[in-house]
Amino acid sequence: MYQLLSGLSVIEASSFVASPTAGLYCAQLGADVIRVDQIGGGPDFRRWPVTADNDSLYWENLNRAKKSVALDLGRAEGRELLQKLVRRTGQLITNFPARGFLSHEKLAEGRADLITVRVMGWADGSPALDYTVNNSVGYPMLTGSGPDPVNHVLPAWDLITGAYAAFALLAAIQQRMATGQGAEVRIPLSDVAIGTVANMGGVAEMLYTGTNRPRLGNAVYGLFGRDFVTRDGHRTMIVVVTPRQWGNLVEALKLSEAVAEVEARLGVSFAKDDGLRFTYRDTLYPLFERAVAARDHADLATAFDAGGIVYSQYRTMQEAVQDPALVAENPIFGVTDNPSGFDYPAAGAFSTIPQAERLPARPAPRNGQHSEEVLTERLSLTSGEVARLIDAGIVGTARTGDQE
Repeated sequence: MYQLLSGLSVIEASSFVASPTAGLYCAQLGADVIRVDQIGGGPDFRRWPVTADNDSLYWENLNRAKKSVALDLGRAEGRELLQKLVRRTGQLITNFPARGFLSHEKLAEGRADLITVRVMGWADGSPALDYTVNNSVGYPMLTGSGPDPVNHVLPAWDLITGAYAAFALLAAIQQRMATGQGAEVRIPLSDVAIGTVANMGGVAEMLYTGTNRPRLGNAVYGLFGRDFVTRDGHRTMIVVVTPRQWGNLVEALKLSEAVAEVEARLGVSFAKDDGLRFTYRDTLYPLFERAVAARDHADLATAFDAGGIVYSQYRTMQEAVQDPALVAENPIFGVTDNPSGFDYPAAGAFSTIPQAERLPARPAPRNGQHSEEVLTERLSLTSGEVARLIDAGIVGTARTGDQE
């Protein structure tokens, strides 16, 4: 946690991954993020993974450092309270539909300089998920060895969209500071996905070549990179991105003479050309397979570390979370109370600011934990007015909000 965004308040009305991620990143850098959910939790409140008591570890970690207000959004009075909170605060992150009670036009009637960042599926408002957008832009047909498509288990487009949404919010605030104008920024998953394909050269590549890339399995497109198995059975990914790394890899594996013979036979030099190393990968791979298979992993790791070679042993996520460098000794993690009651390292801001103190990670709220506080402070409601709303079932609290 850092306080770079201290003084910024954001209302978040969202669910699932992309929109909550935008709020999370803002909260981890000091913004006061108030997540508003339905009493009893939104559609992602029990999303897996869950504990034996059905507490969502997913929800708990995507909503750290936020405040929680629970409202009955199925009733007009609950929706009106959310609208008032948005107008009073001035910043909204949401993945609610563009039409309806959280439309920017409707909200801006009471706050002309309102900034709304709206995460969407498709640009026309049609629903989409990371897993459907991903196959729409073609990546599952590039992944694996084929012929069947391979879905990526990481919701990459959700996460990129969430980060982009947080960036877009700050950009819109910067514009408002300069002009006084509010704005709605719409960020469809589909546009993030195909735009990223374009930024990586994919759109141009497809139009230029008129054909799809070959399926490469674990090989890296355009580079010398693939998985190899050591003598003691450790599967290790090796990737070369600089001429120095190539030279050091060839030397570490004692392949200088064998590689020189291949170069002489083909009339090429692999020393400084990524493309040539990729083009002739099927000729080079057997040399490296044999060399790696003749060495134990620990021996290779010592040689690779000395040569600045980029490599990593494949391991399970269970093994990864036991790595002290990644988790236990990593300063992005801290200890905090968790609503689930399960004690584990909690992630804070991913960035490190050497000139600033890293504040402890903060817990996720219970559904409705801050309802009374927020409605009193933000909307100037009296304790009696809040009590009436609670009694009427319009407002939920930590005592009632997380009960389904």
